[in-house]
Amino acid sequence: MNWLGWRFLREIDKRQNDEMRQIILDTETTGLEPEKGHRIIEIGALEMADRQLTGRQFHCYLNPEREIDEGAMEVHGITLDFLKDKPRFIDISDDFLSFIEGAELVIHNAPFDIGFLDYELSMTGKSHVSLFESSQVLDTLELAKDIHPGQRNNLDALCKRYEVDNSSRTLHGALLDAEILADVYLAMTGGQVDLGLSLEHASENEDPFVGFGEAAERTLKVIRANEEELAQHRERLAAIKEASGDCLWLSQEEETV
Repeated sequence: MNWLGWRFLREIDKRQNDEMRQIILDTETTGLEPEKGHRIIEIGALEMADRQLTGRQFHCYLNPEREIDEGAMEVHGITLDFLKDKPRFIDISDDFLSFIEGAELVIHNAPFDIGFLDYELSMTGKSHVSLFESSQVLDTLELAKDIHPGQRNNLDALCKRYEVDNSSRTLHGALLDAEILADVYLAMTGGQVDLGLSLEHASENEDPFVGFGEAAERTLKVIRANEEELAQHRERLAAIKEASGDCLWLSQEEETV
C-alpha cells in the first residue's frame, strides 16, 4: 500500500471511532451523460450505522420519460415498457433527500452517480446545491485506486480481490450493486479486527495468561535495520508528514535525536 492509501485508511479509522450513519448508494441510468438528457431509472440505497447494515433501504424504479440507450440496456436489462408505470424522479425526490439527509454517501465512481442525481434534482425546479456540497461523499473507486494502484478496481475486480460473492450479478442492478458494494467497502476498510490477543474469548476456568511467562523467558533474535533501510524509513515518514501535515512517528524520532 502506498502512503496515500495509508492516509485514506487512517482517516477512515478515525471516523470509525465516531458514531456514523452512511448510505451505500448506486444508480442505473438510460445512458452515460446527463448533459445529453439521460436520466436515472433505478436508485438503490442501503443504510449503515457504525459499519452495520440497519435493514433500512431506499429502492425505486423510475420512469425516465425517454428512450434507453441499447448499450445501457445491455448492462442492466431494464426496459422502457417495464418503467412506464413507475414514478418520476420528482415524485420521489423529497423521500430520497430525507433518506440520505445527514449521512455520508458511499458510492463507487461517485462523480457519475452524483452527476445524475444533481441533474435530476435540477429538473425538479426546486432550489438545491450539489450533493458534493450538501453531503459528505466517499468514492470507493478512488479509495481502491489509492490502496491498489495500477490494478483493476471496478466492482467485479474488487469482489474477486476481497472474496465477496457476486455470483448473483449477471446484470447490473442498483440495489444489488449497493449490497455488493457494502460488502466490498467493509472488507476494504475493515483491516484486521482481532489480533488473537483478546481475553474475552477465554473460558471462565481458563487462565488467559498461561504461557506468557514462558514466552518472555525465551531469547529472541533481534535483527536491526541497516543504514539503507533506515534511510528509506525516514524518507517514507517525511512523505507522510508532507501529505498529512503531521507524522507522530517522525515527531517522536526528532525528539529523541
